[in-house]
Amino acid sequence: MTFMHPGMPPSMHPIASRDNPLLKELRKLAQGNTAYRKTGRFWVEGDHLCGAALVRGLQPVIAVFAQSYWPQASAQWASAAPKNVVVPDALFDEISGLESPAKLGFVLDVPAHNAIAPHAPTVILDRVQDAGNVGSILRSAAAFGFQQVLALQETAALWSPKVLRAGMGAHFGLQMIEGVEEAQLLALQVPLVVTSSHRGTLIQHLALPFPCAWVMGHEGQGVRQSLMERAQVHVRIGQPGGEESLNVAAAAAICLHASAVGAA
Repeated sequence: MTFMHPGMPPSMHPIASRDNPLLKELRKLAQGNTAYRKTGRFWVEGDHLCGAALVRGLQPVIAVFAQSYWPQASAQWASAAPKNVVVPDALFDEISGLESPAKLGFVLDVPAHNAIAPHAPTVILDRVQDAGNVGSILRSAAAFGFQQVLALQETAALWSPKVLRAGMGAHFGLQMIEGVEEAQLLALQVPLVVTSSHRGTLIQHLALPFPCAWVMGHEGQGVRQSLMERAQVHVRIGQPGGEESLNVAAAAAICLHASAVGAA
């Protein structure tokens, strides 16, 4: 059976076999943390993430629709990609990494790695390993005017499905470079700022530099010692409730907001 979207050119490709090579690739992209590194492409699913990509000017390589959704898909979705693929709902569910599949997904090219921008407001991820934390930090970075994210080795894969979902579209407004070695940070011409639960000046008492590069460290070990020693500014977040430490994503939100307020 051939499914045609009303008023659209014949760029729709129905696939009915679960053994189709494209569907096998889509399953890897949607469910594997690092599959994008081999293919140079990543998968996003649902109206919000697909729409966020389009708003930022990204064009999907392929748009994938569940069969039940295709007849009602808007022109925005049906004309977004040069190739539309329509699959039975059961096969779309097998592709999806979500408990409740969204019936719409895009395959996009991973942006090419650019050189480190030396003067850009930057967030450095030092071995932050939880995908939810990484995605949340990306959202804060985008919200508070940070343009560049540098992920040191051993940080969670930035374009993995879990980080993409947690980032809620923040990826598309940031320059992101992963696999960065510490020596490459010498290219930055902005002050390094680190936070610790036991060292530094309380954040509310500091005039924070902007632009700057905030270093956010490993969930258990914090920022590595060599970066602590290189940092020009040390910040402490007061915790009058007496907790030992804050979640790294929560600390990042506080720190990046403080920078944004100071720069306003």
